[in-house]
Amino acid sequence: MELVCMRGRKRAKLRKFFARLGVRNTKNWLCSAEQFKANEMVPATGSQASLASGYISQAGLGDQRIDTGNIEEAESSLRDGVCLNYEEARALLGRLEYQRGNVEAALRVFDGIDIAAIAPKMKVSITRKIGRHKPQSPWDVPHMSIHAVSLLIEATYLKAKALQDLGRFKEAAQTCSIILDTIEPALTDGLPENLGLGTDCKFLETLCKAVELLPELWKLAGFPNEAILSYRRALLGCWNLDASTCTRIQKEFAIFLLYGGCDANPPNLRSQMEGSFIPRNNIEEAILLLMILLRKFNLKRVDWDRSIIDHLTFALSVSGELKTLASQEEELLPGILERKERYYTLALCYFGEGDSLVALNLLKILLSARGDPNCLKALLLASKICGESGGAYAEGGVSFARRAIFNLNSGCDAMASVANCLLGISLSTQARLPSSDSERLSRQCEALEALEKANKMVEGNDYQVLFSLSLENAEQRKLEPALRFAKQLLKLEAGSNIKTWILLARILSAQKRYVDAETVVNAALDQTGKWNQGGLLRTKAKIQIANEQLKNAVETYTQLLAVLQLRTKSFAVGMKSLKGGQDDRSLEMETWQDLANVYMSMSQWRDAEICISKLTAISPQSASRWHATGKLYEAKGLYKEALGAYSKALDREPTHIPSLVSTATVLRELDGRPLAVVRSFLTDALRLDKTNHIAWFNLGLINKAEGGKSILEAVECFQAAALLEESVPAEPFR
Repeated sequence: MELVCMRGRKRAKLRKFFARLGVRNTKNWLCSAEQFKANEMVPATGSQASLASGYISQAGLGDQRIDTGNIEEAESSLRDGVCLNYEEARALLGRLEYQRGNVEAALRVFDGIDIAAIAPKMKVSITRKIGRHKPQSPWDVPHMSIHAVSLLIEATYLKAKALQDLGRFKEAAQTCSIILDTIEPALTDGLPENLGLGTDCKFLETLCKAVELLPELWKLAGFPNEAILSYRRALLGCWNLDASTCTRIQKEFAIFLLYGGCDANPPNLRSQMEGSFIPRNNIEEAILLLMILLRKFNLKRVDWDRSIIDHLTFALSVSGELKTLASQEEELLPGILERKERYYTLALCYFGEGDSLVALNLLKILLSARGDPNCLKALLLASKICGESGGAYAEGGVSFARRAIFNLNSGCDAMASVANCLLGISLSTQARLPSSDSERLSRQCEALEALEKANKMVEGNDYQVLFSLSLENAEQRKLEPALRFAKQLLKLEAGSNIKTWILLARILSAQKRYVDAETVVNAALDQTGKWNQGGLLRTKAKIQIANEQLKNAVETYTQLLAVLQLRTKSFAVGMKSLKGGQDDRSLEMETWQDLANVYMSMSQWRDAEICISKLTAISPQSASRWHATGKLYEAKGLYKEALGAYSKALDREPTHIPSLVSTATVLRELDGRPLAVVRSFLTDALRLDKTNHIAWFNLGLINKAEGGKSILEAVECFQAAALLEESVPAEPFR
């Protein structure tokens, strides 16, 4: 009897609050709830369906299924408290409207809940529930049951979802923020496992959803900085997120940092371990997140997601950390990536870091009989590495390129063009090796033929093919076609590539059009930031030297040294994403050597000595340093000291062509030296570089001094020297 009375009182309370909200026929709600409990697995039919309709039918909704969740939620609230208040009733009705797809109606119901007014009660209730509260006093804010808190939190979340569905993203984000602002102060240490939430309470589930939703809403609203702060708040707060939710948030945050187009301020962590890594920009923060995700996978805490390694590859590539990428690839568990893909990616990483030999060995393993001998992209990359490495690798580059062409089987023209281009580059490299004149000419012709074929396949629309074609024609002193291809390439690239500007200027200087060449360089400088002007400034200075404007060249070299100093300081403070430290070192050495030669031409010995001392400080044992020292001695007439310096240069680099030619020149000046010895140095230099007009001229002098039949050879040498000097560029084409 007492149980029946208690149930009657509960029904009366529910009728009272639903009536205040304008809902009639609440008898059907209550009856349907008890019928559902009695027949939980039996579908509602006949009179049961009509009893369950209640408020739903009056709202104009056609679906007749029973939503018992709201009713059981209400009864749970009544069990824990005195009554179901106005806000809780609206929360139930709003949820029902939203579940039925009536978004606008749900929003109108949710708008009647003053969440700001009841937020203090919710905070107190959560704090007391998790056991961190002071003894209750009469003046304390009345607390709520955890089920009521859960109901209102869910209502706020659904209100945010409704606003999102209606395209009101900013309001949705602000509404969702209320949930986190309300709960966060009470969760400084997270939710304990023994909180005691019943199976009917959705508190933790709703909280996790809100934490994940907030940054997405800020992104949709067009507030990237707020989105970033929300992501960090989600990951650094004590929200008791499950592994899958945390993984999704980390991944989405990393993607937004990489591709969102917003420069985020570094995170301001309230506490961190001494020496811990703090990311300084978007890329570093994204890399940190992705490496954490990869670590989770390696520890088998989350399922494998291929996109993580793809995003990490992009992030580490653009930041220049290819060795780090290689180490991450190597740490992956076996079987995650295909063997072919793994070796190819590692080869790309090592090649990008300058470890060409390691990259080539990886590709050879991939292309072995146990691997995939016909892997097209591996063949092309191996040919590229060999062609750029030069020396003994050139023959391998030709072989790989021809294998790639054979495996194409009249397939894609673009890939065939790449293969023929790489074949031409490797043949050109092979032609520069010491060989007979007939072999050299044959390889040069084959190289041009392969490059022209590649260009025809892509109808002159490939940057690398046009550049290689222009460069090869220039090296063979076919300056008109070289100039034509260079102009075509400049137009195709819209002047965006510094290498093309420099090649064009070198070709013009080879035609003795120094004013035009300097104008081209100035135009390139106007379109290039100061940070990247190093190579252009050196080319400009070389053109000014060739045009006998030595003082102007000194000023240009001074600008170049200022740029290099700026870059050096930037590298020192940790701007590692801007690679090029080794290239800057080489460029600085070449600059001091060029300046020393200019000052020698102007007979300013003291300035030349200072430049050589700077060169010595950078690389005390380099062939360039000893050659510059020898040139200074030679300019002063100290031939024995000059010969000693040239000998030291050749000890360090036996194929150093300037030292070979200079040694022959000094030996010719010294009396009592056999002409055969002098000739050997010059022939060695010409074996390495057939286009060295200074070596041809000095060889002509040796033949002339010998007299007799050598006079005809001397004439041929002088003719070759004159012909080459007419087309010599201000600086070498390569």
